[in-house]
Amino acid sequence: MIIPAIDLIEGQVVRLYQGDYAQKTTFDLSPLSQLKAYESQGANWLHIVDLTGAKDPNARQTRLISGLVAGLDANIQVGGGIRTEAQLAELLEIGVKRVVIGSLAVKETELVQSWFKKYGADAICLALDVNINEQGEKIVAVSGWQSGGGKSLESLVEAFKPYGLKHALVTDISRDGTLKGANTSLYREIATTYPDIDWQASGGIATLDDVAAVRDSGADGIIIGKALLIENFSVTEAIKCWPNPE
Repeated sequence: MIIPAIDLIEGQVVRLYQGDYAQKTTFDLSPLSQLKAYESQGANWLHIVDLTGAKDPNARQTRLISGLVAGLDANIQVGGGIRTEAQLAELLEIGVKRVVIGSLAVKETELVQSWFKKYGADAICLALDVNINEQGEKIVAVSGWQSGGGKSLESLVEAFKPYGLKHALVTDISRDGTLKGANTSLYREIATTYPDIDWQASGGIATLDDVAAVRDSGADGIIIGKALLIENFSVTEAIKCWPNPE
């Protein structure tokens, strides 16, 4: 499934290179108009990242996101800066279908496990953003990728499986924003190891061949940001390559 994405800093559509706030490209686009264009081309899920909130949870762009959700018919998945149950509940109340939890799942695993029990596995997507070291270990990064979490992807999956983990977004940080192709071997490995989880791939997508490679890796969805913003291909073309599930 194709999931178009936009990243927002202070209301502006941006893209970072490998998660680095100092390597930012700003696009002169209306967030709502851009998401509506993706929706009109057939996207039934859209992904919004609040990068301001990821860096400073007290500066979360909830009012903007609320307006975007109200103006769209597609299902919305939102991540960035969720640190408390109140913030999670607020996003669900404004109509966000699924909230992405990253750093907190690493730092306060038991707290996030309790949210799975209370809100259900369909309301939460774990963001497992990994740095892969020379030994092949997938170490999950935290705090807007500004520090390492010290836990492996596998250990976090095992911690949340008993709580019904269903959706997980995995980004190879070394590929993010690079347009160098996705780490398909990573997705093939985790889809084989954990077939009951719906894996969303993210990072490095530049061409329709990249989309097809992720489709064939066993991942269930693909987050596409920069390649759509710079018009390497359209959402229509991407969905033709990887149709939405019935």
